[in-house]
Amino acid sequence: MNPHALARASAERMWAGDQASRLLGMQVIDVGPGSAQVSMDVRADMVNGWEVCHGGFVASLADTAFALACNSHGEVTVASGFDITFLESAHAGDTLLATATERASRGRTGIYDVTVSRIAGDTSPMIAEFRGRSRSLGRNIADL
Repeated sequence: MNPHALARASAERMWAGDQASRLLGMQVIDVGPGSAQVSMDVRADMVNGWEVCHGGFVASLADTAFALACNSHGEVTVASGFDITFLESAHAGDTLLATATERASRGRTGIYDVTVSRIAGDTSPMIAEFRGRSRSLGRNIADL
């Protein structure tokens, strides 16, 4: 299987069981070897007491794109940690896009960067930067 077909097949397998991301209204926009894009509309029930999107939802969006990107090579891979820096607030009605990119992969360890941007809304586009660290479990997604 070529790398792009493997990435799509891995994403389809993961997405089929990802009830949390689907419940939050996320949509897979694109997936490729070591990369993914996922969007989410910020709903009224996602804002906190200051009328801004709760940071946990922004982190969840970034984490979903990260998961799709790091599993795109056909191996079951999990997060070993991540950091996120919030640059702007998102608001109800905004549409956010998380773009994940593989930065390094050595053995069973990977590093991925995810940029969360506003693609529909009234203010500056960049919302957050996320760096995820992954760990392969040594199992093939096709075997699940």
